Formats: sequence, C-alpha cells, structure tokens
Amino acid sequence: MPQIFHRSTNTLSKVSIFGAVFIVAALGWVMMVLARSPYTTDAGVARIQPVPFSHEHHAGDLGIDCRYCHAAVESSPFAGLPPTKTCMNCHAQIWVGSSMLEPIRESYRTGKSIEWQRVHRLPGFVYFDHSIHVKKGVGCVTCHGRVDRMPLLYQEQSLQMEWCLECHREPERFVRPRQQIFNLGWEPSHETDPITGQPYDQAALGQKLVEEYRIERLTSCSTCHR
Repeated sequence: MPQIFHRSTNTLSKVSIFGAVFIVAALGWVMMVLARSPYTTDAGVARIQPVPFSHEHHAGDLGIDCRYCHAAVESSPFAGLPPTKTCMNCHAQIWVGSSMLEPIRESYRTGKSIEWQRVHRLPGFVYFDHSIHVKKGVGCVTCHGRVDRMPLLYQEQSLQMEWCLECHREPERFVRPRQQIFNLGWEPSHETDPITGQPYDQAALGQKLVEEYRIERLTSCSTCHR
C-alpha cells in the first residue's frame, strides 16, 4: 500500500508538538507577569482625590504623626479615614481662603463626608486587622512605603497573597520595635545590642523581636480567609 503522507509530515508533527509546548509555556509566563504588574495590582498608581492631600507635606515636611489622622489604627481592624473636623483643626486657622480647600470647608459646613478615592483595597474575602499587625511590630512603611515622600498617595506593594505570605513565613525580616512603628525613617541600625553595644542588623533584631513579641508564623488559609 502506498504511503499516504509525505515523509516530511513526521518532522512537521514533531515541530508542531514541541512548538505548542513552548507557546503554552510562553503564554503562562506572560500571564504570570501580567498578574504581578501594576496593570493588575494597581501598585504605583496614584489616585486623584477630591482634595489633593499631600502626605509628603503633612507627614514629611510637617512631621504629623500617622495616628493624628488614622486614629483607630492601634485598636481597630481598620486604620480609618479622618473626619473633616480633623482637617479643620488646622485649616480653620491656616489656608482659610484657599480655593483648593473649599471642598473641606463645604464638608464641614454641611456635614457631608468627602468621597475620598480608596488607595489600598483588599478583596472582600480577605480579613486583615491593622491593630494586630501594629501590636506585633509591623511598621507603616512595611506595607505603605515611604508615604512621607509621596505628594500623591499610591499603593506601594502588590497586596497579593504571595506578598502577605512572604512576611507571615519570615516575620523576622520585617518586624521592628513597637515604639518605632510610626517612625517612617527608622532603620535597624538605629538600635544597638545592649550586650555588645553594636548596631543591630535586621536579621538579629528581627529574630529577637519575634521571640519577644511571640510572633507566630501563621500561614493557614483560615488566618486571612474567614
């Protein structure tokens, strides 16, 4: 019986099979990169707000403590947004005629809250408690970055599960003394070993704090997905 297909068909079949494997692998790589990109995570994307509030000016130049505006961060699951009255504590006396701050004054007069654009948004199926992280020595900078250098606030980290697990698996890489939680410029070398008198590095200080604060490496699904 004569051969139906030409001998080159075998070569074409092999090339097609191997080519399909590389194409699938390339597509998987592209999807993985896309899933971690700012297009998907919104990391690095500044939000346009009703009033152009500058963290760089307030937290950086003026040195206002995070807790002055985010008063509930140490005791509540949510950091909370400041009421308009908090803004007016200062702006009833300074920049009182600024047109840029008219939405603030109108909100104060009418009692209607300003609709700020949320910057850090977790999915509804994720449970996150600000207060427990603060109690365990996780600084504002760890998650939010150097907000004191942000004229417009943006999301510093991806907020993806792998990013959360990085800290939950190795908390010693990230924790700091509780009294330095709100110090945006703190570095591990600012602390010294009481025995040797030498500056700490993050590895040594972190391990010490993990034991002192009794930090557990919680990685089970139910920790965050409740």
